[in-house]
Amino acid sequence: MPYYRSAGSISRKRHTQHRRPDGGLYYEELVGEEGFSSDSSLLYHRGIPSAMVDARPWELPDQSTTPNSPLLPRHLKLHDLFPGQGWKVVDAVTGRRLLLANADVRISYVVAGEISPLYRNATGDECVYVEAGSARVETAFGHLDVGQGDYVVLPRTTTHRWLPTGDEPLRLYAIEANSHITPPKRYLSTHGQLLEHAPYCERDLRMPSEPEVVDGSDVEVYVKHRGRGSGGLAGTVHVVPEHPFDVVGWDGCLYPFAFSIDDFEPITGRVHQPPPVHQVFEGHNFVICNFVPRKVDYHPLAVPVPYYHSNVDSDEVMFYVGGDYEARKGSGIGQGSISLHPGGHSHGPQPGAVERSLGAEFFDELAVMVDTFRPLELGEGGAAVDDGAYAWSWAQAQRDERPSS
Repeated sequence: MPYYRSAGSISRKRHTQHRRPDGGLYYEELVGEEGFSSDSSLLYHRGIPSAMVDARPWELPDQSTTPNSPLLPRHLKLHDLFPGQGWKVVDAVTGRRLLLANADVRISYVVAGEISPLYRNATGDECVYVEAGSARVETAFGHLDVGQGDYVVLPRTTTHRWLPTGDEPLRLYAIEANSHITPPKRYLSTHGQLLEHAPYCERDLRMPSEPEVVDGSDVEVYVKHRGRGSGGLAGTVHVVPEHPFDVVGWDGCLYPFAFSIDDFEPITGRVHQPPPVHQVFEGHNFVICNFVPRKVDYHPLAVPVPYYHSNVDSDEVMFYVGGDYEARKGSGIGQGSISLHPGGHSHGPQPGAVERSLGAEFFDELAVMVDTFRPLELGEGGAAVDDGAYAWSWAQAQRDERPSS
């Protein structure tokens, strides 16, 4: 996010001496993207950020996938993944279950009640949607207090941990990129400012608090990184001599932030608007959109629900998180569901949904969508909660609508 921020204690000029009250030097670290050619921030540490005293392998949660074969649209019932009270001993990092993945993005789900370990994703940025519950996300930059409806964007290698707050389970939908996650380029000026036609602006982004120095020794940090394991990933636990939250100040344009889906201003029109108007973020070979409560099409003959469409270049993943999604009525989909509509399958509203929508002025629906430009495979979590019936729902509904002879 090329939006400059400064927090805490920094030197007047970069790469110059910045001394502690006792006269010693703080250690300057550049965290930057694309080999010094893109956004970066400078962090000032009390300790040496490279120091380690031990390391051991971390066995990641199951990252294996299976092809979507035969090619089928699917309905995944995420609320069946963590039944009962088991979530109370699950954390937001090691408890994630993989739903869908390809070489560009992995989508996981977790219901958590425990504090997570300190964690760093070294493969790409993460965009985590808070379906329910609340948490404090502690980072080396400062903390973010987040709750239902928040997106939390965490740049690659940001050391952080999740601390659930309140008595309700923390339900997280984690979108992990093998790239960076940014606002759509068409919404940005040449210098990175969000433009007037964008559905949100910098005022809507919540920045971390002032950095908070934490004391500690021999602290474990769980690192997900590239490797030869399942999905081309591996895990390592680094033991560092001092707590990694030792930053006294930082400045730059690369940092974690939160954005509430309630602050997304929908773009509407006289006739049905295509999904790109709902886009909120993008990564390499995928986009993230959200469908929010909104006034719908106001041409006198408008059809408010989507037309049937065949995304020949995309797999479409819809996560239904609130309201009443008109186009899916009768399919079994409800809150906590995912629909997967793969490229090569023409999809659209359930039979009867078009007629029911005519004359509607407002849709009360809330959903997070990921469109990918390479086919997705099923992770173990997705396979475990596939309802096995969704692919046949259009034909079944059509048969049910026909009058009996």
